[in-house]
Amino acid sequence: MENNKISVGLDVGTTKIVAMIGRKNEYGKAEILGIGRAKSLGVHRGVVNNITQTIQSIQQAVQEAEAESGVKIEEVTVGIAGQHIRSLQHSDYITRSNSELVIDDEDIDRLINQVHKLVMLPGEEIIHVLPQEYKIDGQAEIKEPIGMYGGRLEANFHVVVGQVSSIRNIGRCVKSSGLELEGITLEPLASANAVLSQEEKEAGVALIDIGGGTTDLAVFKDGIIRHTAVIPFGGNVITEDIKEGCSIIEKQAELLKIKFGSAWPGENKDNEIVSIPGLRGREPKEITLKNLSKIIHARVVEIVEQVYVEIKNYGHEEQKKKLIAGIVLTGGGAQLKHLKQLVEYITGMDTRIGFPNEHLAGDSDEDIASPLYATAVGLVMDGLKRQERKRIEKAEAEEAAEDMNEASPEVEEEVVKPPKKERRTFLDKLTERVKDFLDNAE
Repeated sequence: MENNKISVGLDVGTTKIVAMIGRKNEYGKAEILGIGRAKSLGVHRGVVNNITQTIQSIQQAVQEAEAESGVKIEEVTVGIAGQHIRSLQHSDYITRSNSELVIDDEDIDRLINQVHKLVMLPGEEIIHVLPQEYKIDGQAEIKEPIGMYGGRLEANFHVVVGQVSSIRNIGRCVKSSGLELEGITLEPLASANAVLSQEEKEAGVALIDIGGGTTDLAVFKDGIIRHTAVIPFGGNVITEDIKEGCSIIEKQAELLKIKFGSAWPGENKDNEIVSIPGLRGREPKEITLKNLSKIIHARVVEIVEQVYVEIKNYGHEEQKKKLIAGIVLTGGGAQLKHLKQLVEYITGMDTRIGFPNEHLAGDSDEDIASPLYATAVGLVMDGLKRQERKRIEKAEAEEAAEDMNEASPEVEEEVVKPPKKERRTFLDKLTERVKDFLDNAE
């Protein structure tokens, strides 16, 4: 089995760390070869707060995935989220010195590099600059400016900002686990790639990924990501509330939530009771399911309302920004009973649960196609895409080198070809910066 055809996604979450190994099959779908998961002990709300424990959890998940697949893991694509991620809208422009020439990659890179000079809060850095639409000499709503003529090129950008120390910490954990960083991806983007169809992204959709420590939001419209947000609440706060409200231990609260939990209190009758064994010979506790769902309902409403505020911030009430495909729920928290109905009730938008099975090979294990693994599947797909890009670039570079060797007089003009290969995504550049930082820090 060729190792360069294999991609490994590492989802470092608050409740679990998942290592997933996948490759592309002949139909272009992702075939999952192995999966390993470990309890995440050193991560709080998506941010590493204990390096040693996180390294142990990563190693455990990786070993499990290696044992299942028989493949040695060397490089991983890792996801970043966490409460330090925020986003803002920004517009910028450049004036081109020669409007007789067509706009090329270099102009766009110049414009994007200008956005990178924005002044951020101390410790924060721009992670992602996503162009929305361009304007050339006042002509608006241009999707692809390359090849057009114009003197003034401007664009609206969606800028994602995060704390660079948190990202470096994740990089450090990966490196100390004996792995190489192949790429870094924003988790809401990875989840979106795994569960959304192109039609939904075109029509307008909000993806809500409810994890253990955070809830990620990604809004798409016209095939472009328009808004991202990370809300510092997830499934763990619901468990915490059950623990406090019913005076039981966390393990029992988590089990109660998974087995009997519901986001809609009206569903349970008053006489439905569940009995929980007492600690060390104490009397068992009796909890009514109605009370349990009231506790869950209160917290879920709070999370959904916060997400809805972010969707409103994007401006979905305007006709042009309408989200026709509504909301897609994914992540472990999306498995909560009656959550879909509650979200529809609060937001008034069509809602469905997102399963990552659309991009998986037909014979994939049912467990893998659970919303729980949406981010991990998205990271595997991202890694496969990145490898594909590298292969194409390599082929182009070799072709260009061959052309140069032939040394025909026209080659001088052809030398302009390499910049195309240089057009890396910002996350590739960020990966390289984190790698360089870690190499120098050793």
